[in-house]
Amino acid sequence: MGTSGRLGLSWINKDRALVSTQEGGYEWVDRNDFRVAETRLLRDVTSVGEVHDSGERAQDNLLIVGDSVDALRALTGIPEFSDEYQGKVKLVYIDPPFNTGQAFAQYDDGLEHSVWLTMMRDRLLLIRELLAPDGSVWVHLDDAEMAYCKVLMDEVFTRPNFVATVVWEKTTSGRNDARAFSTDQDYILVYSRNPDSFKPRKVAHTAAADKAYKNQDNDPRGPWREVDYKCPKTADERPNLYYPIIHPYTGEEIWPRRERVWAYGREEHERHIAEDLLFWGRTGNYSFPKLKKFLTDRSADGTPPRTLWPTSEVDQSRTAKTESKKIFDGGVPFSTPKPERFMHRVIHLATEPGDIVLDCFGGSGTTAAVAHKMGRRWVTVEREPGTVESFVRPRLTKVVYGEDPGGVTELVGWEKGGGFRHMEVAPSMYERAAGRVLLAPWVTGETFSEAACAQLDGFAMDPHPEPPFVGRKGRQLLAVIDGLATDKSVQSIVDQLDEDERVVIVAKSYLREAADLLKTLSPGSRIKKAPQDLLDMKGRVRR
Repeated sequence: MGTSGRLGLSWINKDRALVSTQEGGYEWVDRNDFRVAETRLLRDVTSVGEVHDSGERAQDNLLIVGDSVDALRALTGIPEFSDEYQGKVKLVYIDPPFNTGQAFAQYDDGLEHSVWLTMMRDRLLLIRELLAPDGSVWVHLDDAEMAYCKVLMDEVFTRPNFVATVVWEKTTSGRNDARAFSTDQDYILVYSRNPDSFKPRKVAHTAAADKAYKNQDNDPRGPWREVDYKCPKTADERPNLYYPIIHPYTGEEIWPRRERVWAYGREEHERHIAEDLLFWGRTGNYSFPKLKKFLTDRSADGTPPRTLWPTSEVDQSRTAKTESKKIFDGGVPFSTPKPERFMHRVIHLATEPGDIVLDCFGGSGTTAAVAHKMGRRWVTVEREPGTVESFVRPRLTKVVYGEDPGGVTELVGWEKGGGFRHMEVAPSMYERAAGRVLLAPWVTGETFSEAACAQLDGFAMDPHPEPPFVGRKGRQLLAVIDGLATDKSVQSIVDQLDEDERVVIVAKSYLREAADLLKTLSPGSRIKKAPQDLLDMKGRVRR
C-alpha cells in the first residue's frame, strides 16, 4: 500500500450525500442530486420585538425552522444572507444528535454511523464557509462519536486548527444502572478557522480561586499562593536547570531530581532569593521550595480557560432541566437541555458583544437565549416545527420581553429588549414526476424570480425589482419570465440594457428564435430554461 496522501477517515457512502425525508430520516443520493445542489429560500413567518424592515431582514436575529443543511446553504448561497454571514460568524456551537441509540421526545438520537458522519461532514463544510477568520466552532458530543468526529474535523478544518477538547462534568451523581462505567462527562471539540487569529478570552476569577491565596508568612505584599518550583524536564533535556541550591534553614545543598529539574535558571533563582519569593514551609520543613505568586500580580482580566469544566463552575444537566421547567411554568422539560451558565462560558470565551453566534441544532434554544442576554447577534436553526412551537419561540419571546428571570439573567444584568425574526426553509422548488424533474406548482410569479435567482451564483435580488429584471451580478442583469420567452420579449429586454451590460434570462420555456435573437443582439448574454438549465448550473456541491 502506498504512503502518499494525508490521513483520513473512511466510511460507507462517503462519496455520496444525504437528504432529509418527510418522516424525519435521511436518504442516500448522489452528490449532484438536485435536492443536494438546490439553494432553498427562507420565508418569513413572523417577528417578535424589534426587527429591521424586510429589506434588511438578514441583519435580524434569526430563528429558522427547517433542516440545518438547507438553512446553512441559504445563509451561504443567497447573497442577501451570505453578504451578512459568510466569513463573519464568530462562534458556531452545535449540539448534534449524539448517535447513542436513545430516543428522546424532541428528536431521534439513533443514526447509523455512516449516516451520522455524512450528516456532520456536509454541515461542517458549510459552517467552515460561515466562520470569521478569528472564529471558532464548538461541537458538543459524548463517547459515541467523539473520536470519529475529531478525525472528521481534522479533515474539514485541518489539524493545525484543533484548539482543545473541553470536558464538561455533566453530572455529580453516578448511575447505578450503568452497564460498565457510569459516565460523568461530555466533550466539546473546539476548532478555529485560523490558528493564528483565534484567541479565546480569559475566564473571570472566582471566589473559590481567591481562597487559594493566603499569607502564611505575613508578607507585607499581601496574600499569595504556592507554585511548584520544579518542571517536567530531565537533567539530560535541560542541564542548565540541574544545579544545587542552599536550604536557608539547614544550610544543606538541595538538588532537584534528575527526572524533574528546577523550573528556573540560576540567575532567576538568585532574584527569587533577593526578593523573598521562596517559601520553605512555616517551619522550614519543606524539602523543596515553593514560589510565591501574589494576588496583586494576578492578571485583572482573568485566567486562561482550562479544558476541565466542573459542575461547580458551569452547572450540570439536572440544573438545565430545572431551568427548562421554570421557563415553561413547570411543564414537561426539553429532553436534553444545556445549562445557561455552561453556554455563558462558551459564548464569553469565543465572542465579544455584537458578534454573531450560530447554532444549527437549536434544541430548546439555550444558545440563542444566552446569546441574546449577552448582547450578541444570533442565528438558530431547528428542524422540528413542534420543538420550535413548544420550546424555542416561547422561550426567546420571554427573553425579549423580560419574562425570563432565570438562568444567567441576573449574572449578565439582562432586563429586556431586542427581537428576532421567525423564518422557515421553503420546500424544494423542484418535484419529481415520472422520472422527470419539474418545477413545483407553487413556483410562480415573484417566488419563481426569487427561487431562480437563488440558484445562480453571485446574483442578488434587486430590493425594488422592475420586472422582468429582478437581480444583478456586476454588469450582468437577471431577467425572469414566468412563462414563454419569445423573440418579442427578448427584443424588449435587450432594448433596456446599457451598452456594457449583459443579461441572463430564465424562463419556463423559450422559442429557438428567441435564443438565436439574443445571441445576435447581445453576444455574451444567455437564456436558460427552468428547471433543466438551472439544474445543470447547480450540478456541483462543496467538497
